[in-house]
Amino acid sequence: MQVIRHSEQTLKTALISKNPVLVSQYEKLDAGEQRLMNEAFQPASDLFGPITLHSPSDWITSHPEAPQDFEQFFSDPYRKTPSPDKRSIYIQSIGSLGNTRIISEEYIKWLTGYCKAYFYGLRVKLLEPVPVSATRCSFRVNENTQNLQIHAGDILKFLKKKKPEDAFCVVGITMIDLYPRDSWNFVFGQASLTDGTGEVD
Repeated sequence: MQVIRHSEQTLKTALISKNPVLVSQYEKLDAGEQRLMNEAFQPASDLFGPITLHSPSDWITSHPEAPQDFEQFFSDPYRKTPSPDKRSIYIQSIGSLGNTRIISEEYIKWLTGYCKAYFYGLRVKLLEPVPVSATRCSFRVNENTQNLQIHAGDILKFLKKKKPEDAFCVVGITMIDLYPRDSWNFVFGQASLTDGTGEVD
């Protein structure tokens, strides 16, 4: 088991920017927001906690990628950004999310609150829940798990058609297993950056 922990200096190098646009955005934050940002630089902060790698098959180990600091992320020409008329994240629940309606509603309430906090400044809106049948997606029964699985690509097509005009993106949420193609056992989620759609299970 391996633990990856970044030093205080590494965090400062990755997060501090002299980009005038970013500096201007930071200066517009209120005192509470600036205090929260500054906590990221403290060694004892839990905002950037250590990452535990449990096995060689963990994603970070098995899919090595070149490091990217915030400046590189912000300057990426392919990065999608909200615009004044597209500042809403829509959540589309597909099928039942729990054993009861109350559990489903609590789950969506928690997810909405999380999205509002994580994507600070964007609106988070809910679309009317739909049954799986409404998506007209392909499905199968996994021969190993015997679980019902729905085709992730078909869900993306459904979400693209449902995407409202003011949406920055629309995310489908389901408790049913997903698969991207017949040769795959399963997938946790899939997204289209160009269409601004994605789904997770």
